[in-house]
Amino acid sequence: MEDIYFDLRYGKLYEKIENGIACNWEYKGKEGHIKHMFIKREIPQLICGTQYYDLVTPYGYGGPHIVELAEGYSKKELVNSFQEVFYSYCQDEHIVSEFIRFYPFSSNGVDFREVYDTVLNRYTLATNLKDYEDPVQMEFSKSCRKTIRQVMRKGITFRATRHPHSIDKFIDIYYLNMKRKDADSYYFFEKDYFSKIMEYFGEDVLLVEAIYCEKTIAAGLYFLSNNVIHAHLSGTDTDYLHLSPAYILKYGTTLWGKENQFDFIHYGGGTTCSKEDPLFLFKKKFSQNTEFPFYIGKKIWNQNVYDILCKEADITGESSFFPLYRMKKEV
Repeated sequence: MEDIYFDLRYGKLYEKIENGIACNWEYKGKEGHIKHMFIKREIPQLICGTQYYDLVTPYGYGGPHIVELAEGYSKKELVNSFQEVFYSYCQDEHIVSEFIRFYPFSSNGVDFREVYDTVLNRYTLATNLKDYEDPVQMEFSKSCRKTIRQVMRKGITFRATRHPHSIDKFIDIYYLNMKRKDADSYYFFEKDYFSKIMEYFGEDVLLVEAIYCEKTIAAGLYFLSNNVIHAHLSGTDTDYLHLSPAYILKYGTTLWGKENQFDFIHYGGGTTCSKEDPLFLFKKKFSQNTEFPFYIGKKIWNQNVYDILCKEADITGESSFFPLYRMKKEV
């Protein structure tokens, strides 16, 4: 399962954002081969003069994944060996904790549940292109198809471009979208971030635009990897929200993906775990039959230092936030 989310270049996109360093770590033994890509972050405070770190999955998905299982061995044996060797690595490198967002298209959230405190967080959604001759008819809801017809009658069309020469129009619309939604600063990616996307993955970037009166009024940026189209970022020009161009983006991507023999368009999930989450319900309109389980994993590799960090941060009690020592206290 060599997907973009396991690529070190993808991790490097988030080094500045996460204030850390993207790292590849591998286990190769008689039982098989495991790869693990993560961002290693400095923990701000020193403990007894020692610098400690924690690990996090770059924005999106990832986690350790089995590349090869040797004949005659079980996954459990391979994963147990991974845990032993990776534990030693974490002790040597002063790693305190690790937070993982497992990749929904693989079984790694299940494969590594004996290593990490792993829970099913939510479901992600996708349009299945490979199993339906007409995925629009089979995956899009009836009301969604009606909206698309209405939008198209208004003269809105789409344009899909693989490896676009410029994504400046997309960036402008994306920033407008984030300002309108009053989004967290985490999602206000700098121009350098987009430059790196094109530098690292240009040939596997898909830009889909909704066009009205020869103007781009909405756009979506996608990654093409492992025969999956991954929805990454999107936005709509505020002045044209009433025209519902987001429906045309999904429609155009589906037609392009089917024509170019991709298997899925993966949209991710909602902003919360609820199946009544508004974003989840919107994406569900294009994914009537296709969901994937999304697991998260937590691990404390050094309990003693973890407890000291929580105490110094004056964080006590129960919380789902992890690692707890990074939780900002309300003033």
